[in-house]
Formats: sequence, C-alpha cells, structure tokens
Amino acid sequence: MGVWLITGTSTGFGRGLTERLLERGDQVIATARQVEQIQDFAERFGERVLTLPLDVTQSEDPERAVAAGLARFGRIDGLVNNAGYGYFATQEEGDLPKVEQMFQVNVFGLVRMTQAVLPVMRTQGRGLVVNLSSVGGRVAFAGGGFYNATKFAVEALSEALFYEVASFGIRVLVIEPGAYATDFGSRSAVRDGGKEDSPYQAVRASWGAAMSKVMPQRQDPADGITQMLTALDAGEPFARVAIGPDSVSAIGQRETLGDKAFMKMMAQRYGLTQMPE
Repeated sequence: MGVWLITGTSTGFGRGLTERLLERGDQVIATARQVEQIQDFAERFGERVLTLPLDVTQSEDPERAVAAGLARFGRIDGLVNNAGYGYFATQEEGDLPKVEQMFQVNVFGLVRMTQAVLPVMRTQGRGLVVNLSSVGGRVAFAGGGFYNATKFAVEALSEALFYEVASFGIRVLVIEPGAYATDFGSRSAVRDGGKEDSPYQAVRASWGAAMSKVMPQRQDPADGITQMLTALDAGEPFARVAIGPDSVSAIGQRETLGDKAFMKMMAQRYGLTQMPE
C-alpha cells in the first residue's frame, strides 16, 4: 500500500480519490485550503490519513506539507496534483488578473508541489507524479482558451518531467478527464460572459451547442475515479490516460484526423460558415 500526497481533497475528484485510496488501505496526506472541510477523513480513517491546510499558490505551503507527511509516514510514494479550477472568457474580454490567478493555481501551484516532492522521491529511488489535466489539455474550445492554456501547460510540463526524472525511478501519469458530475461546473468553473453588448453574445449559443456534441452528458465521478485508480496501479513509466468516453472520443478524433481535418470538423460544429480569407 502506498503513501499519497493529494492536493484539493475537499471536493470533486480529489475527495473521491482520497476516500477510495483510504478505503482500500493506503495512507494519504490530504490537503485543502480550508482544512476544516476534510476533517471527516481523520474521523473515519484515523492514523492512516493526515489532513493539512495547503494553498498551492503560497510558496512555503508545499514544503510544509511534505515535511509533515514525512514526519508521519516516513515516505511519499505518490503526488497527485489535483488542485485547480477554470476561468472561462473570450480572449478579447478576459480579465487578466483572473487569468493570472488561475495560472498561479493550475500551473505554478502544480510546479511548486512537484518541486517540493521530487527530492524525496529521488532519495527514495521511486515515486509517481500524477498531474490532473483535462480533455481540454488536448482539445481547445471557444471561450475556454485561458483554461485550455493551463492544461496544455500541464501536458507539456508532464512530458518534459518524465524525461528529467525517469532515470531516478520516478514515473509520471497525466489524467485527462472529460465532463463529470463533480462540482467543477458549479463551484470550480468561473464563467465570464462579458458585457451585455458583447459582440460575442450572438455566437455563444453555437459554442454551447458545439460542446454538447463533444461532451453530451456529465458522467458519474465514481466511474472516473475507478479508471484513475487503474491508471495509478498500472505501473507505466509515462502515460496519458483519457478518462470518460467523451475524452477518449475527442482526443482520439484529434489524433486520427490530424489538426486540419479536426479543426474543420469543430468549425462546422461551431457554425462557422464564413471563414477568414
């Protein structure tokens, strides 16, 4: 059984994955910005879980969490970089401070956590870094460019990390979920519709219709977590794992069709009958 350090465990996939790992006998360093929201783990699972406050945007928090985890369990076998959220807006209308804050969480927070854990894993001669990306890390969509950019960054960081740390016995796994019935849509996704007179108002409906074809329904998070656990246990040195049929389909189409044909198909779904000359 392993020792896992997981960020963002108060809700969504982070909470569900933490619970499933503890139920099967693993040990977890569960972290959240508001630690009171995860105290039920300690009540249910006792000494096999350590609950800690952690804000990935604060430079000292990751190192404190790693030190506390080592003091309790003596090792860290896996890091799950789960903390993240989405800010959605057109690139013309996006609020740049809000975009910067999302990058602080989704990208720089992930890097801070990874930097804090890698020395431990190198010393151990083994470890697994799991980065939560998204289907949006492989396929961009209208109104989602800023969020997509954070997840494209996660994909690049993960691939480069594998080349850097494989010789130290450290594996890297990228999880690419599609649409799941977590709280991402209600709490962790901030949608900026622009001003009432936004020039994009007339075309937003077509964007929603296009996305409903790519992600027709939100899936059961329990199924997604089962797929994640299978990926965590697979032992691959490096893997990108699409989670959910919508993610598998969209990423598969992109890879099969190639950029030009895929983007033409998506343009048709967006209703782009008039293209720039």
